Amino acid sequence: MIASRIDGTIGTITLNHEAKRNALSELLVDAVIAALAEFARREVRCAVLRAAPGVKVWSSGHDVSELPEGGRDPLGWRDPLRHLIRELENFPAPIIAMIEGSVWGGACETVLACDLIIATPDATFAATPAKHGVPYNVSGLLTFLNAAHIHIAKEMLFTAQPIPASRLERMGIINHVAPADEIEAFTYAMAGSIAQNAPLSISVMKEQLRILAGAHTMSPQDFERIQGLRRVVYNSSDYADGLLAFTEKRKPDFQGR
Repeated sequence: MIASRIDGTIGTITLNHEAKRNALSELLVDAVIAALAEFARREVRCAVLRAAPGVKVWSSGHDVSELPEGGRDPLGWRDPLRHLIRELENFPAPIIAMIEGSVWGGACETVLACDLIIATPDATFAATPAKHGVPYNVSGLLTFLNAAHIHIAKEMLFTAQPIPASRLERMGIINHVAPADEIEAFTYAMAGSIAQNAPLSISVMKEQLRILAGAHTMSPQDFERIQGLRRVVYNSSDYADGLLAFTEKRKPDFQGR
């Protein structure tokens, strides 16, 4: 599912399940989380999350075949994607997402949950829950809102269309765009710069920023309303047809009910 290595104080996790376009299945997510735990144990000072060089698809996002049928929250607390996002955010050292190829669905949030993003000029990002009739959850939407202006987040989530890395760099969502033949050297040079600085200072600042980014007040009534609205979606015929259409490799027939 993945390959991982540690070079000095820099760790690398390479998504390596090409047969399923690095879909974020439970098995792949568990492997990434185990590698992060080993990195933390060995006091890695910076981690790089990447795919194999030259891939067309960095990750196809959430493994849609693992989503539950209607009547159950498809993105609940125990969902693999939610678990992965929490582990990326709570990892004590910075994580650099190094992106070649296209990023789909839940992989967009995965990348945005990393601390820094470096991509090639031909990389694209498409947030696709609306293509499958999936109701995104509160913490997932907050990941987008913390990374992008609300109008850009809405465009990504409502249209589900790919947005090029060059545009996201201009808006400050991506840190750098580097040519494919230079991205590895560029990324690891930045990782090396981070690793030379005080790890405790960086770790504490990362945790402070995580807490501040999540410091949004919501009343119990508002939270219950959001969950109720999401329940309408995952109990709908649109959600059921979205999953079936994925299995049958056809375009879903959404009816708004």
